[in-house]
Amino acid sequence: MEFRKSAAGFSQQAFAGPSFGLESSDPDFSALFSSFAFDEVVGESTLDEKTRLLSILSALLGCQGLEVFRAMVPMALQSGVTPVMLKEMVYQGTAYLGLGRILPFLRVLNEALTDSGLSLPLPSQQTIEPDARIEAGNQAQVDIFGEQMRGYQNSGPQETRHIHRWLSGNCFGDYYTRSGLNYRQRELITFCILAAQGGCEPQLVSHAAGNFHVGNDRSFLIDVVSQCLPYIGYPRSLNALRCVNEASK
Repeated sequence: MEFRKSAAGFSQQAFAGPSFGLESSDPDFSALFSSFAFDEVVGESTLDEKTRLLSILSALLGCQGLEVFRAMVPMALQSGVTPVMLKEMVYQGTAYLGLGRILPFLRVLNEALTDSGLSLPLPSQQTIEPDARIEAGNQAQVDIFGEQMRGYQNSGPQETRHIHRWLSGNCFGDYYTRSGLNYRQRELITFCILAAQGGCEPQLVSHAAGNFHVGNDRSFLIDVVSQCLPYIGYPRSLNALRCVNEASK
């Protein structure tokens, strides 16, 4: 069937082996997943391939899909996702997943980049001095979420104000101020990470609104969730859509 051939061809392009090398041991699964994820789902997308793959790779960080991440990095590089973009995506994930969940992905990415012939480290994307990180991070919060975030680092009860300061200085100051990705791409990455890990619905609503503020509209986020669905499953995808709808009210 032409439908099956198309899916198999896409699978060959996307991964080192067709259907993750499961065609012999799990032919039914390979055919079902390939036809759905690599044909039916891709056929619904209006995203450019770079954005689509950046979304999926970010979601794989969130759901801890390390082996699928490893398989998709070469395709992302072939599709125009730059090594710097991939590095920045993983670095930024540290603020939302923590080092315990990010370190294996950073090591896999380093292996993939060196296997592709690149020398590490890549050029630094640092744009600010350490003593400016809190103010610069708060400005990023204002740029993404609105003027109500002005002075966030100095807000809240005294006993937890240091966490607000860290959020401005570390999450936004250390990562969002770096070059290599713009605000639209960084908010897309954060949205996908939060959607895929689950249990972060309040933050997901806030970052859906942040996406709207920087130009990633509701239809764009629905497309993103649709492309991530085969990799994160229906419950987290449906929860993400509910958060997008809540943010758009």
